Amino acid sequence: MSADHGVTVVGGGLLARSDLRDALNVAPVLVAADGGADHLLEFGLMPDWVIGDLDSLSDSARHVIPAMQIVVVAEQDSTDFEKCLSRISAPFVIAVGFAGLRLDHTLAALSVMVRSGWPPVIMLSSDDLVFLAPSRIDLPLLPGTRVSLYPMGPARGQSRGLVWPIDGLQFAPDGRVGTSNRAEGAVCLEIDGPMLVMLPRDTLGIVLTALGLRAA
Repeated sequence: MSADHGVTVVGGGLLARSDLRDALNVAPVLVAADGGADHLLEFGLMPDWVIGDLDSLSDSARHVIPAMQIVVVAEQDSTDFEKCLSRISAPFVIAVGFAGLRLDHTLAALSVMVRSGWPPVIMLSSDDLVFLAPSRIDLPLLPGTRVSLYPMGPARGQSRGLVWPIDGLQFAPDGRVGTSNRAEGAVCLEIDGPMLVMLPRDTLGIVLTALGLRAA
């Protein structure tokens, strides 16, 4: 599927109205990853598309959603989130409903985010947002803003504006991670390797601008 604006992809995890509100404000095209469609129907929303192997989609949802809006991908070698991302052509994706319920599903979604071949992804959770760090990003953050860096493989980088600079550090999932750092003000990160950046949820607008993405 192709979209000129950002796409909101909804999973089957915990989902609040505030998640959908914040996502749809910037990414109005609505895609459900399999059983995420049931969440949307509960909130009175009809997905533009449903993509997945459909092992989680309820029978009641199947009866309500037009068949032409359902894309069945039967293979079991990828997650429903990956199935969605591989079939979306859009400037960016906001992912909601992929955190806060099953930890294995959250970890799988984060692993998918660091792979190449699909649009930039920003995942929203109850308190945080997370995205894959580009090679360089400038973030005009307020002093004291929490900045967490989590490597998804060997990574290193340089920073300006962090209370604890990362210059010269070697990061790895089984070694050093960079959680609970803080901004002194504007932050510049230069990253080499797969690194997730986690910031407070209310920085979504700042992140979109810093990544060069245009909200709807």
